[in-house]
Amino acid sequence: MTRPSRPNFFAFHNGSKSPLQFEYSEYLERVSKLRLIMASKGIDAALMTSMQNVAYYSGFLYCSFGRPYGCIITEKDMVIISAGIDAGQPWRRCAFNSITYTDWERDNFWRAVLSVTGSKRTIGYEGDHITLQQMEKLKVFLRPSSMKDLSSDTMRQRMEKSVAEIKLIREGARIADIGGYAIKDAIKVGQREIDVAMVGRNVMELEIAKSFPDSELRDNWVWFQSGINTDGAHNPVTTRRLKHGDILSLNTFPMISGYYTALERTLFMSEVDQVSLKYWKDNIEAHELGISMIKPGISCSEITKELNNFFEQKNLLKYRSFGYGHSFGILSHYYGRESGLELREDIDTILKPGMVVSMEPMITIPEGQAGAGGYREHDILIVTENGSENITKYPFGPNFNIIA
Repeated sequence: MTRPSRPNFFAFHNGSKSPLQFEYSEYLERVSKLRLIMASKGIDAALMTSMQNVAYYSGFLYCSFGRPYGCIITEKDMVIISAGIDAGQPWRRCAFNSITYTDWERDNFWRAVLSVTGSKRTIGYEGDHITLQQMEKLKVFLRPSSMKDLSSDTMRQRMEKSVAEIKLIREGARIADIGGYAIKDAIKVGQREIDVAMVGRNVMELEIAKSFPDSELRDNWVWFQSGINTDGAHNPVTTRRLKHGDILSLNTFPMISGYYTALERTLFMSEVDQVSLKYWKDNIEAHELGISMIKPGISCSEITKELNNFFEQKNLLKYRSFGYGHSFGILSHYYGRESGLELREDIDTILKPGMVVSMEPMITIPEGQAGAGGYREHDILIVTENGSENITKYPFGPNFNIIA
């Protein structure tokens, strides 16, 4: 029997373009800036494969589920390469063109890529994302004359936010606060962490649906931690029930079209003992010091050094568990963040107007010691021409966050 002819890839423009989070001109500006970078490096075609860069340059946030995705930028073209399982959604949700590859033959993704890039060209790629296996396939199918890593260049581009991005981040911070207030109202002795977390997540999703009716609703979440579960910033929600005197950690994360924002606060259930209160106040003092240092012209490492000195004077530096803050934009726990704008000892990036960073000092006192638990506050700051603007409004500290 003759095998039926099936295409390796094709255009599936099903329906009409959906309203995207930003105007077409915003995406065009991003791609234009990337083309300038490409020209300076002699790159003929850039293949973006990460969720963050595909979304940043096109508006389409993919769901991989084990399949490769990409967007290709050349001097004239901008094309999404997506899997057939997504049908017309990538076309509707991207600002430019799209090609759908099929599962009928292995490596149809690379055949679709080749149809846009051509062979024996200089190819830009994301060295911090593409796997060794996929890199070998790039070499076999595209036969590039040379290859150049664009991951650091694209990260630096994403670190400096546009006016439209900052407007969206402001809304994200507002919605994170809404989730925080709802969580505070839901906290009661005997409640499970998951019960409280669901309240915050549901309130945020309803607000996103109201404020951004054209957006895709996905990946909003809450980490509400109690007791020993507060010791790590990324500890997942459990069914642990809240007890009198518990240390609590409230963490809300609204995700609007791939853009992450966050609110994180330390709270206590019913009352706080004097040892815990001292740790809490010391961490808040570090938080306020850190906020005061967010301004243009200072480096990430300089801020870190000053905060390290503060904690060392308090004999608390040994309890610090991670860096003091990071960038915002298209990022999440699924696809990472902009490592070049983290407040750490080894990052010398200079803050500039238009950057958006968090201030989030944390100390963890080990179980078995008085005051055990994780203490963390988190605010979002927009770097301005003369300083910074704190767009997180939910209060921190014991005056507001001891739950009666």
